[in-house]
Amino acid sequence: MTILSNFFSVISKNNQSLILSLSKRDLQQRYQGSLLGFLWSVITPILMLGIYTFIFSVVFKAKWGVGGDKYEFAMLLFSGLIVFNLFSDIISRSSLLIVSHSNYVKKVIFPVEILPWVVTISSLVNFLISFVIWFVFYITLIGLPSIEILLIPIVIVPFCFLCAGLSYFISAIGVYLRDLNQIISLMITAIMFMTPIFYPISAIPEKYQSIMYINPLTNVIEMFRDLAIFGNDIKIYSFIIYLLSSLFVYILGYLSFKSLRKGFSDVL
Repeated sequence: MTILSNFFSVISKNNQSLILSLSKRDLQQRYQGSLLGFLWSVITPILMLGIYTFIFSVVFKAKWGVGGDKYEFAMLLFSGLIVFNLFSDIISRSSLLIVSHSNYVKKVIFPVEILPWVVTISSLVNFLISFVIWFVFYITLIGLPSIEILLIPIVIVPFCFLCAGLSYFISAIGVYLRDLNQIISLMITAIMFMTPIFYPISAIPEKYQSIMYINPLTNVIEMFRDLAIFGNDIKIYSFIIYLLSSLFVYILGYLSFKSLRKGFSDVL
């Protein structure tokens, strides 16, 4: 029980204020020096969603399925994209996370293990902004979504643990392997096209669909769309597997970080 509590002590009350404070600073530093500053977090998703809606709904008149609303394709595409962006934002910044905060590593009293959570919370804020914008567009163009949309948090919270676990592992490896940043960039691009963001899973030949579900993002995006757009209930069996897998990745990532952390000071 004590071992399990150690995995989650990182986000305990003792560290929460520090995590939130550093997350706020991280958001400020992202747009430091720009004229509009944090407003870019709002402007960018509005412009992107507007472009997707115009191109796919007005120009190409793309349909996700038979008989779907003319704006449905853009809404489905963007819903998958904001989930993927949460993942890619956390993972892409993880490889240099410890290296770029080497001054914290040398401080004995600083809990370095909170840094992956700082990036996760910071990225989650941008996700929430994009989600609110998507929600406003959805109501305007299609109408009120189903009541199941209220269950979105039970999908996103485990996803944050999954991403944080990967961040622990990648950030620790990144201290020793400086080329990891380039490798991660290529992997994120590959994962984007291997995830059903721009196409429905049904568009994949049936014999390959099971392979697609090895990608954890497939499950997350499918559940997100089921709740937010299609109004379908979550499949309990699939959700339990997803939840346990997320916790497993988090614990494994945390253990890897703690093990590799011993040599951080020597390398940095």
